[in-house]
Order: sequence, then structure tokens, then C-alpha cells
Amino acid sequence: MQSRSKWLALAAAGALALSGAPAGAQPESKDPIKLTLHDWTGQLLTTNLMGEILKKAGYNVEYVQADYLAQFAGLETGDLHVAMEMWATTGQEAMDKSIATGNTENLGETGMTAIEEWWYPIYMKEKCPGLPDWKALNDCAEAFSTPETAPKGRYLGGPVTWGGFDEERVEALGLDYEVVHAGTDAALFAELESAYQRKAPVLLWVYAPHWAPAKYQGEWVEFPKYEPECYTDPAWGENPDATHDCGKPRGPIWKVGWAGLKDKWPGAHKAITAFTIDNDEMSQMIVAVDLEGKKLEEVVADWVAKNESRWKPWIGQ
Repeated sequence: MQSRSKWLALAAAGALALSGAPAGAQPESKDPIKLTLHDWTGQLLTTNLMGEILKKAGYNVEYVQADYLAQFAGLETGDLHVAMEMWATTGQEAMDKSIATGNTENLGETGMTAIEEWWYPIYMKEKCPGLPDWKALNDCAEAFSTPETAPKGRYLGGPVTWGGFDEERVEALGLDYEVVHAGTDAALFAELESAYQRKAPVLLWVYAPHWAPAKYQGEWVEFPKYEPECYTDPAWGENPDATHDCGKPRGPIWKVGWAGLKDKWPGAHKAITAFTIDNDEMSQMIVAVDLEGKKLEEVVADWVAKNESRWKPWIGQ
């Protein structure tokens, strides 16, 4: 009788481990959980933080470079498993469309709030005193121009893969600006730094959480406030014949994953859903990597070491 009870206890423990509760138990599968990497420092930090925490729980983690918007094809088939940052500002539409297929799942907010918008250094208000009202942009187009775009103003957008509908916004609002895309996140902010030091004209895509709006004094352009209809209904807003006649949306930075994640790796699913970090923490880590020259891996390891009391419950320890 005693041996039977002992066997039942062991069987129950095994079933518990397979169920993923606690998350810190033996991993449910040795197959790699594939986390996607994109092309900005904050996302690399968030993803590596989650990956290292999953490794602490014994999971096999693989980092896979993927396009920010095109990654949903891989998430829907299960070839990719987790995207740690999907910004409501630029990715909400693609995420909602993917989730509607039933093949991906919203894994909750990261705890960070996203802002992405056209931004200018405060010294540009001397040349364009009507700012931040977007209607002042055309009055100051020449002030924001370069030899390549004159007499049109120049707007420096992020890498094309980020989306953001900047070309559509320019056309819908009748802005006398040419959109030029930076090749990389690093190139985008290198140009800002160079312009700021010379007090040169610059109008560009700036986002938060990031070090730039903290380091440099400036303002975001105030476009008509985003509403979902702005992106779908031409009758909405300033231009009755076009969509995207408004600013970018603001909102949470989400986590999204393959719908099969919760069945194959329930413990990891629990941990990823629980993961949270705020804008201030992330901004400080971005500063450490981008401005102080620390290695990303070192910054991640330092956060993991200092925050055991936070992440251990995520993996059931």
C-alpha cells in the first residue's frame, strides 16, 4: 500500500511537471523556443531578458532574426514562437489581423507604453514658431529642407520595415515633405546627434522608451489625434478622400506568440505572460548600451542578477 501511494505521488508530481505548474519544473519539451530579434536596442534587450530567464528555468532558447511585421507568417505556422515587442503605435493592426486567424495569441502587455511620432529639436521652434501644431509644417518646409529635398522639407523616417505609414500621412495631409528612411536604428539617431550638435535642421521619427527624448530637448509634432477609423475610413478627419490623415496611435507594447506555445511549453507561456518591465528601466538599459558603450549581454546579465525576486516567481521558483 505504501509503495502504491509513493508511486501515485511520483506520478502526480510528473503530471504537475508536464502541466507546467510550477513553471520552474523540468521543461515540457527540449525543442528550442524561438524568440524573434528585430533592429532596435530596446527590443534586443527585452528579448534577451526573456530568453535568459527562460534559460534559468531550463528551457532551450533560440534567438531568430526576423522582420518586425513579416514575422507574423512564422508565428502563425509555429516556425517562430514569441515576439517580445509589438508596439500599438505601429504593429497593432498587423497583430490584430494575425490573432484573428487563431494561430497567434496576445501574451499581454510588457509594462511599457509606446510613443512614436515626428519629432524636432526645440531650437527649430525659432524657425517654425507655429510648432508643435502640424499645420505649421508647410509654412516651415524650407526650414526643414536639405539640398536633396528643397524646396520640400525632409522627414527622416525609421527603417522601412518598421511600418508607420509616413508616406501615407504626408500625402493625406498634403505635407510638402519628402520621406527619407534611415537604413538602421543606429543611423537614425546618429543623424539626430550630429544635427543637434550643429543646431542643424532635422525632423525625424523618435520613439519612447528611448534615450533620445531624454537626452535632447525637443517636441513631438501634434497631428490630429489617432482614432482607428483614421486608418480605414477616408471620410474620417481632415481629408475626406484619404486615410491616415492623423498621427500615430499611442499605447502598450505587447507580447505576442504562436497559439501552440501554451500547449507545448505551458511553463514558458506562463513566464512570458508574467514578464513586465517599465519605460524607465528600459530607457536606462538602452542608455547603458547605446550611450555608455556597454555590451548588451552585460546589461542583460546585470538586470537578471539584480532582479531575481521579480523574475523567479515568473518561472515558479
